[in-house]
Amino acid sequence: MSDPSADFDPESREEREVAAEAAGDRSELLSLMAHTYRGELGRAASWRTRIDRTTNWAVVLTASLLTWTFSNESRPHYVLLIGLVMLTVFLSIEARRYRIYDVWRSRVRILEENVFANALDPEGVEQSNWRGLLSTDLRKPTIKTPAVEAVSRRLRRVYTPLFTVLIAAWIVRLTVFTPPESGVVATASVGAIPGLIILAGVACFYIVVLGLSLRTRPRQAKGELQSTDRSEEWK
Repeated sequence: MSDPSADFDPESREEREVAAEAAGDRSELLSLMAHTYRGELGRAASWRTRIDRTTNWAVVLTASLLTWTFSNESRPHYVLLIGLVMLTVFLSIEARRYRIYDVWRSRVRILEENVFANALDPEGVEQSNWRGLLSTDLRKPTIKTPAVEAVSRRLRRVYTPLFTVLIAAWIVRLTVFTPPESGVVATASVGAIPGLIILAGVACFYIVVLGLSLRTRPRQAKGELQSTDRSEEWK
C-alpha cells in the first residue's frame, strides 16, 4: 500500500494556497472567520489580562507607600517620590502592553464590524476592503497605536489619579508633618539636591502628566469605547 504522505509537497503552489479555496465558498469562509474571531479574541483577552495585572501592581504599590509613609512621622518624604518613579515604570510597561493588545483587538473589531454587524444589518458595511486589510495584517502584523496615544490613554484611565494621590500625599507630608521653623522648601530637599529643585521637578512632571492625559488628538486605536448616550434605545 502506498503512503499518502509520500505525494505531499508543502512547497507546491496547490498546498501553499489550499486555504485560498475558502474564499470562493461562502460557508467555508464564514466558518473560517468564526475560528479566526475566536483566536483573535483569545489573544486580546490574554493581553488584556496582562494590562490589568500591571494596573493591579500600580494600585497595590500606591496603597502600600501611603500606608507605610503615614504610619510614622519619622518616615522620609522622598519615599513617595520613589513611588512616582515606580509608577512611571509601570506606566511605560502598561503602554507597551496596550499597544500590543491593540493589534489583536483591532482585528476583532474588523470582524465584528464587517462580519457579525453586517449579518444583522446588511446595509451597514463599514469597510469594503476589510478582507484585504485583515489579510495584510495577518501576514505582517503592525502596531497601530502610537506610543504617545497609548501613554495618554493609560494615564487618563488609571495613572493620572494615582500620580495625583501620591503627589497630594507628598505635599501633605511636607506641610502637615513639618515643623513650622523648618520650612517646606528646606524639608523638600533630598540629600544634596535643594528643595526648590525637587519642588520644581515634581511640578513640571505633573504638568506633563496632565498635558498627556488631556490630549485631544484624533484616536488611532480602532473601535475604542465611545461615550455616546444610547441608553434610551436599549431600554
